[in-house]
Amino acid sequence: MVTGLPSPPSALAPAGTNPCILSRIARTLKIRWKNLRRPPCIRGWIPWIGAGFEFGKTPLEFIEKARIKYGPVFTVIVMGTRMTFVTEEEGINVFLKSKEVNFELAVQNPIYHTASIAKNIFLKLHEKLYITVKGKMGILNLYKFTGQLTEELQEQLQNLGAHGTTDLNKFMRHLLYPVTVNILFKKGLFPTDERKIREFHQHFQAYDEGFEYGSQLPECLLRNWSKSKKWLLALFEKNIPDIKTYKSAKDNSLTVMQAVLDLLEMEANEQKSPNYGLLLLWASLSNTVPVAFWTFAFVLSHPNIHRTIMEGISSVFGTAGKDKIKVSEDDLKKLPLIKWCILETIRLRAPGVITRKVLKPVKILNYTVPSGDLLMLSPFWLHRNPKYFPEPDLFKPERWKEANLEKHAFLDCFMAFGSGKYQCPGRWLALLEIQICIILIFYYYDCSLLDPLPKQSSLHLVGVQQPEGRCRIQFKQRK
Repeated sequence: MVTGLPSPPSALAPAGTNPCILSRIARTLKIRWKNLRRPPCIRGWIPWIGAGFEFGKTPLEFIEKARIKYGPVFTVIVMGTRMTFVTEEEGINVFLKSKEVNFELAVQNPIYHTASIAKNIFLKLHEKLYITVKGKMGILNLYKFTGQLTEELQEQLQNLGAHGTTDLNKFMRHLLYPVTVNILFKKGLFPTDERKIREFHQHFQAYDEGFEYGSQLPECLLRNWSKSKKWLLALFEKNIPDIKTYKSAKDNSLTVMQAVLDLLEMEANEQKSPNYGLLLLWASLSNTVPVAFWTFAFVLSHPNIHRTIMEGISSVFGTAGKDKIKVSEDDLKKLPLIKWCILETIRLRAPGVITRKVLKPVKILNYTVPSGDLLMLSPFWLHRNPKYFPEPDLFKPERWKEANLEKHAFLDCFMAFGSGKYQCPGRWLALLEIQICIILIFYYYDCSLLDPLPKQSSLHLVGVQQPEGRCRIQFKQRK
């Protein structure tokens, strides 16, 4: 239910009171009341839990229904937390530009619950670690990863065989899990034994699927998730010494995890190394794999786009063969449609919410959002606003012609990677990895979908939307 606000304060006129004075007092009180007016609040009927049950069933649908019913600013109380959603320009501007909202304080609790990193350590190290990771995976260093990604992906593709049928999501996991782990942490960290590979998949998928619940609920209520979290932490505990001493056979440069370890050692927080390893693992795999899945599925379900991409790949790399190819930065520039498809996929399957914490009360429209609220913005629904993206539900990669990607600028109101000071530091590397992945798969294999494009799951708000139901592909080596 939505609770109503009390009427503006009024005064009873004692005998002999000047009506003009009373009128001025009433106007003043009314103005103050309006200035303190809070957004409509969806509380539910159970204290503390609030609207948690209804919200948790299908949170994405809940947000849109609430927007339609209550307007562009509304508050939802879930598990004792006040979440105020903004959906139109004035609220979005406050979210993006106000100095009274803060990213780090909004995510410190989820980080503590999901990676067991204490709040004081997180706040102390976050900015330094962000700068370190951003530097390693930023635009200026991307060229260092192109060759590595190509080699690692080709190595994994050799294990596919000449032909086969498999679930596309499983296909992308088996391809990208080892590639990402071996590049960001150290070559050979990802297991090669079949039993150990299955074990890694089982525990990472359980951790990833339960991440959103783990960020909010006590760990004791999530037994299987907690078990997988501990397994992954133990994996890093065991391998941190080897990661530290690993040296690249080619240029002796530090991996991303080695750079993180150096900073942790310098800051005397080395004991948290496995926890930051877990955080980096989740950040690098949880969104890249589903984006690759959806991009591949969207391309295969649009024959004209698929044909154009195949023609482009053949024009750059020649006809398909069994020989290994090298992918350069210049090659990627000749195939812009692939990058457009990835970005259009991310637009359509963007995270349900990104968040900030309100430090001091902020005005949005006629409302005052109090300090302590979490200010929430939904990239998923923002990307479906026809005001910003015409024909928003259609897969139209050509809309990205308007973006200045040469200068690393996205379309206006594209928020999938977050915004402001702490945008996703690995966004450029993730885009590069998926580009090369799609090029190599289509270069070596003819692929087709055996199932219709699945619906997206509406169960989660954190990260890229996952598919609901199976989606099989058939692949056959090109000759």
